[in-house]
Amino acid sequence: MSKVVLITGASSGIGKSIAEYLHQKGMVVYGTSRNPKEPIINGVKMLALNVLEVVSIEKAVDTIVKNEGHLDILINNAGMGITGPIEDTPTDEMRAVFNTNLFGPIDVMKAVLPQMRQQKSGLIINITSIAGYMGLPFRGIYSASKGALEVITEATRMEVKEFGIHITNVAPGDFATNIAAGRYHTPVFDTSAYKEKYAENLALMDQHVDGGLDPEVMAHSIYKIIQQKQPKIHYKVGGFMEKFSIVLKRILPDSWYEKLLMNHYKL
Repeated sequence: MSKVVLITGASSGIGKSIAEYLHQKGMVVYGTSRNPKEPIINGVKMLALNVLEVVSIEKAVDTIVKNEGHLDILINNAGMGITGPIEDTPTDEMRAVFNTNLFGPIDVMKAVLPQMRQQKSGLIINITSIAGYMGLPFRGIYSASKGALEVITEATRMEVKEFGIHITNVAPGDFATNIAAGRYHTPVFDTSAYKEKYAENLALMDQHVDGGLDPEVMAHSIYKIIQQKQPKIHYKVGGFMEKFSIVLKRILPDSWYEKLLMNHYKL
């Protein structure tokens, strides 16, 4: 019996690559976006789902269970970026990012868990970020939202293990996607104390994305994780230095690590 997969944020970027690759591997894949253009795109069945609306989430999950009779895998991929100095960034925009990157995935998990409990099986993969392992200047809110999802995953994983459900994190580094275009960018205010440094770092962030890995790399990694009988708690997918930065944070004194980051971001 083919595995049935639900992927949020599957209309572009990493989510689209994962959805299409899993379809090629013979899985029944339901991708979501807020407003799908077609009911089926490259073999992926598309549903309307807004992670900010519980009714929308529940309707999509109910449709899948009604059509297929089971739901085996959830890939919580939908998310949004945000940049800006903490002092200059509107607090309402910060809340919006946490609603999308943290509370949205939580609500999708809550929607699929009853079905997975009934099946006594299931796999939830939360897409976080290597940025969630450290506080990055001018990306602090994004880092915090993804770091929070990592911790929520750890906690929920233990709570549902007795029901035969596995939950894991996959933290990507920089990938060549359109994520930069979809970010909320705090404006570079003329009166800002951070004007010059923030402007320089905005350009640096865009360079990192443009020079990132092909999203296909992420798709292949997700497929390998799905094949695991006992998925690990954490996975990292990215360039060597991105993954090594997490190791350095663990072994270096805090002040040394902070200096490395400040040098990298020219602060």
